[in-house]
Amino acid sequence: MDVRLRRLVGVSAALTGILMVLGVYTAASGAGLTCAGRWPLCDGFLGLFPANWSSFIEWFHRFVAMITGFVVLGTTALAWRRGADRRIRLALAASTILLPSQIVLGALTVTTYQWAVLLAHFSTASIIFSGVALAAAAAYAPFVRARQALGVAGAVLPVLLVLAPHAFVTFGPRVQAVYYFLGLGVYAALLAAAVWADPGQSAKARRVRQLSATAGLIVVSLLVVGRLVYGGTLQYVSIGGSLLALALVAAAWVAARREDVGPSTRGVPGGD
Repeated sequence: MDVRLRRLVGVSAALTGILMVLGVYTAASGAGLTCAGRWPLCDGFLGLFPANWSSFIEWFHRFVAMITGFVVLGTTALAWRRGADRRIRLALAASTILLPSQIVLGALTVTTYQWAVLLAHFSTASIIFSGVALAAAAAYAPFVRARQALGVAGAVLPVLLVLAPHAFVTFGPRVQAVYYFLGLGVYAALLAAAVWADPGQSAKARRVRQLSATAGLIVVSLLVVGRLVYGGTLQYVSIGGSLLALALVAAAWVAARREDVGPSTRGVPGGD
């Protein structure tokens, strides 16, 4: 894979994650309500000059969403045109297909502001992020080892536990933004570890992949459920899930360390 395409895939994943964090902050701060029934122009002259800070947050989120959509679409088209690895092309295509529905859900979060819609919006965003993150992991597979990704996930997970929704700290807009920024980073690292642990190497490598994928599924589930946590049972589920994910990551890291699991270059075109 040429350097330009690899960088575009990485930028697509980064922008998608940043956009999700902006979306969480926009919803948590109530900035989306500034549009109300005036979407898509919202307030300000032609929607280009926000009337206040809350309007700016909503406007900026939509602006980044537009940029991200075009970048993901362009990256997908370029990947297919350049004949990139099949895993990369399919992962990007899956994310791109969901973009129109995500736009519709984004509009509904502003015009209706119902939690069912907000949850569907974030869930769809999580699937899109999964696709671009998997594509980025496959694109950078020749350069990093699974153990390094697991080390990052293991170091950040305790922070996520402390920031668990409405458990130990006040879960305000800024804390939510930090929680989801770190959570998406952990999820991306676990997806990368699952991709970089080649199951064809050994039984231990397959175990690393399984443990990493399971921990990643738990983390992204906690991020989705976190949009509904206000205390009670879901609060304990969030704490317990974080502890379980941490245990799985620790087990995967130990297995990767013993095996020195490396990335697979099979099916990843060269050209650097």
